[in-house]
Parts: sequence; C-alpha cells; structure tokens
Amino acid sequence: MAQISLKSLMNNNAPTYSDEVVQPFREELTAVGFKELHTPADVDTALNIQDDKIIVVMLNSVCGCAAGKARPGVILSMVNEVIPDEYVTLFAGMEKEAVEHFREKYLPGLTASSPNIAVFKNGRLLHILHRYQIEGKNAGEIAKELAVVYSNVCNKRNLPEKINKLKDYIAGRYQVNIESLNT
Repeated sequence: MAQISLKSLMNNNAPTYSDEVVQPFREELTAVGFKELHTPADVDTALNIQDDKIIVVMLNSVCGCAAGKARPGVILSMVNEVIPDEYVTLFAGMEKEAVEHFREKYLPGLTASSPNIAVFKNGRLLHILHRYQIEGKNAGEIAKELAVVYSNVCNKRNLPEKINKLKDYIAGRYQVNIESLNT
C-alpha cells in the first residue's frame, strides 16, 4: 500500500505520496522519452499550441491498473510504425495543480480518472482511454488500441533503431519477449 505523505494531510495541494514511492513509476515513463509536466504552465506549453503535432498524455498513477497495464501498454504502443510527435506525463496525486488544470481545460466535461491515456492535436482531444477502459485490458490490448489511433492520426515514422531500443527496454523491464505479445 502506498504511503500517504504527512504534508498531504495538512495541505490539499501538497503531494499525496512521498517522492520515494512515485519515483520508480515516473522513471518507467521518462526512461523511454516521456517529458514530465509539473505545473499548469507546463501543461499549456505542451498542449495549447497549434502546430499539428500529435501528443500523448499519460496521466500517471500509483494504482495497480496503472502499474500493471497503462504504463507498459503506452510504452509498448511506442513500438508502432507511426508514432505521436511527443509524449508527456503528469502524476495524479503529486502535481495536483497541473493535473487539475489539465482536467479542467483539456478534458472538460469528462469524469476525472487516473490513470488515463489521452491523444491530442492542437489542444483538442482525439482519443482517451479512461481508467475503467484500462482496467479491463492487458498491456498488449492497450498498446494495440493506441497503435490503431496512431495509425489513423500520426505521420511521424518510427526509426528502426528506436524500435529496437524500446524492444530491449520492454524485454528487460517486464521480462517478456516482445514478439510473443503479438502487437
């Protein structure tokens, strides 16, 4: 069970978890190129632009479905032939102001959930996997759904050396043969 920080009991905007608890979950994504967004300004800098780039936002979480499915699934999706231009992440329960801003400005009217994986273009939501959709899938199924989205909206070609590096990371991190996942 995750430890709740003493700061979070005294201050609603303080992180809910200790840095030590979340660091491995952060590194799981940053190790493959995700950029962390810590402030509302970071969120706007990443998403509030009109440059036609496709951006994946992983709203990270400490919950079991994030650890066991969402993070590996979004990483596995990066092995696709065409990929988004950028990958960014926020951490629910940690960067509370940034997460609240992200939800209010970029996911208006949607029920808050974490984890979630969203695909944006020009600040507009193209696709989202909510927690309830993640919970019912394994990492391979999440990756396949995202790969279909990427194939429909992305133009950036993935480089063979990047694909091989990701495959090595996935094999080492999750102790699986990526070819056996049939993605």
